[in-house]
Amino acid sequence: MESLRHLLPSAGALIAFEAAGRHGSFTRAAEELAMSQAAVSLAVRGLEETLGVRLFHRRHRRVELTEAGARFHADVALGLGTIRKSAEELKALGGERHVTLSASTAFASFWMLPRLARFRADLPEIDLRIQTGERDIDIGAENIPLGVRSAPLGAFFAYEAEWLAPERIEAVAGPAYLEQHAPPECPADLLRHRLIHLEEPYRPCADWGDWFVSAGVARPSRANALFINDYVLVVQAVIAGEGVALGWKHLTDRMVETGVLARVTTHVLETATPFQLVWPRDRALSPQAEQVRDWFLEQRGG
Repeated sequence: MESLRHLLPSAGALIAFEAAGRHGSFTRAAEELAMSQAAVSLAVRGLEETLGVRLFHRRHRRVELTEAGARFHADVALGLGTIRKSAEELKALGGERHVTLSASTAFASFWMLPRLARFRADLPEIDLRIQTGERDIDIGAENIPLGVRSAPLGAFFAYEAEWLAPERIEAVAGPAYLEQHAPPECPADLLRHRLIHLEEPYRPCADWGDWFVSAGVARPSRANALFINDYVLVVQAVIAGEGVALGWKHLTDRMVETGVLARVTTHVLETATPFQLVWPRDRALSPQAEQVRDWFLEQRGG
């Protein structure tokens, strides 16, 4: 089989041929390509001689593809279009300074914001943009490089995924609440306290019933409870002394360490749905997105 290099020795000739066929004019092709009309004509002539077939009928002030030329032009235009699209995508990847991360409002508020100064110090040239929403969007369809998702290991088929934090859940309260109520001595004692429930509308998550069952206690009554559908508001209600809530440790540990929140029992529920950093499997990350991905993974346990 004759090699492509010997069959088509000049990529420039293909580009000139495609432009001439699209415009029906060597002159207009030359204007588009910033070449002389003679150079376009010479490139096409050389391509015809190499292939041994006439590609154009030369008319007065215009050219017209022959039947063979039209077939060849369709293939060349398709191939060059694919190459151009790929080159544009690669160029865009290399030139972008910002990286978008899709995450819940709670993750952005309680995990990312406390680390934002560290991120800026470590990656000062990258503009991190966090996109939050009520639902977990399809980051591939939205052309977003990175996302934080909660799911069992191996559950993502369209994405690469790396473990970021386990789902470990404990009971937390604010100092104001504990000043007015005696701390429980065991998980069952919490049944006498006002519980704040997260009613997550779109993302499945563990609840108080799961936590109590894991501690060997019956599910709690929903009487005298407070129900909120946003975890940021749940935490704000806890800090305000409205009751006891579940604390996802990767989000609330810093608040416990600084005394903003307090653990009220030693029981911890650990599920099989860790939080993972994900990115599309079918496309390459930009160098900047790779840096952000690696930075996030370096924060595990920190």
